[in-house]
Amino acid sequence: VLKSLTGHKDLGIHTEMCSDGIVDLFESGVITNRYKRIHPNKAVTGFALGTRRLYDYIDDNPAIQFLDIDYVNDPHVIRRNNRMVAINSAIEIDLTGQVCSDSIGTYQYSGVGGQMDFMRGAALSEGGKPIIALPSRTAKGVPRLVPFLKPGAGVVTTRAHMHYVVTEYGIAYLFGKNLRQRARALIEIAHPDDREMLEQACFERFKVFESRYALPV
Repeated sequence: VLKSLTGHKDLGIHTEMCSDGIVDLFESGVITNRYKRIHPNKAVTGFALGTRRLYDYIDDNPAIQFLDIDYVNDPHVIRRNNRMVAINSAIEIDLTGQVCSDSIGTYQYSGVGGQMDFMRGAALSEGGKPIIALPSRTAKGVPRLVPFLKPGAGVVTTRAHMHYVVTEYGIAYLFGKNLRQRARALIEIAHPDDREMLEQACFERFKVFESRYALPV
């Protein structure tokens, strides 16, 4: 994502974790933090994880401010940044918009981190956008937009808090939509080879669904 921001300017950073990608953006003038409503002229973060280049860059750098994670991840603090864009990822998303980001079925893959904090904070921010971005399939070709989450999978971001889902095939906006509308929006950004399977699953669940495929009667 950070590599795609090179055409922007005067961006500000408020993030749980900073990584190597910020260095090039600072050096090219993309990140200035000039117009931040809180902590202007400073990138705010809770911790850093990356290479020696990142650590050398942030060491004693007055433009980067490390603060307590309870503060950085507080949705009421996050929302004070106007036009806050929070980008998180997921392991899988079901057709109603439930997001699993920490487990593969019952296998605990990672922690929940600050996903819900930033999703909620961005949603409350004036002009903010809470985004879940993920490839439509895994590297092994397994769909990540699915009819149902795997048994035992944890819901990290509820469907009630979902706004934008982004894959390489487009954007689905879910907030305020009913379950059938959500399913249609998500199917349209699924991998093309998965769409028939998803539409059939959706028809079996909702019984009323417009489809391009021959569905069971």
